[in-house]
Amino acid sequence: MSVENEALTLKKRFRGYFPVVVDVETAGFNAKTDALLEICAVTLKMDQDGNLQPASVLHYHVEPFEGANLEKEALEFNGIRDPFSPLRGAVSEQEALKEIYKVIRKEQKLHDCNRAIMVAHNANFDHSFVSAANERAKLKRVPFHPFATFDTATLSGLAYGQTVLAKACKVAGMEFDNKEAHSALYDTQKTAELFCRIVNKWKALGGWPIVDDNQE
Repeated sequence: MSVENEALTLKKRFRGYFPVVVDVETAGFNAKTDALLEICAVTLKMDQDGNLQPASVLHYHVEPFEGANLEKEALEFNGIRDPFSPLRGAVSEQEALKEIYKVIRKEQKLHDCNRAIMVAHNANFDHSFVSAANERAKLKRVPFHPFATFDTATLSGLAYGQTVLAKACKVAGMEFDNKEAHSALYDTQKTAELFCRIVNKWKALGGWPIVDDNQE
């Protein structure tokens, strides 16, 4: 691999971080008390030209943890009418996170990255719910950085002048179906596409210089 192509890697682009796009659907706004009901994660990769693109898609419906609060308004918003319905095919928080983390670690190692970093729209919300679920599941080996994130609401505000996901996608020239929105699977895929467009647009504008790490 040439020096130039070696620089066109996830490791070089994000300072050793492996970006993973995440979206959750929940039964409220309080990560400590309200149920996590659905989670999706999309890993990313780079093509030979250094452009970012989606890789693996990991999606799970999640069982409410014991004693979880379920806000009626939140369930109406995300369309999960009965979180306990067997038709959802839901799994425990622990099982969902373990399976997601297994793939993240494998691909993180493949790209020679030191740690995963969460990418999400209004990232603090998703990060807080995932962190709370990690604690309940007593997961000690969590790939994500404990507090750092990439927030596409902020990035799309900068790049496109819009912070709402649907509006940012439309300004970016992407299709967005409001009927499909508020599904973790759909929203994560759209957020991943939006993040890739922002990063690739910045690269095309010359905003990602190839820097020799040995230079001061």
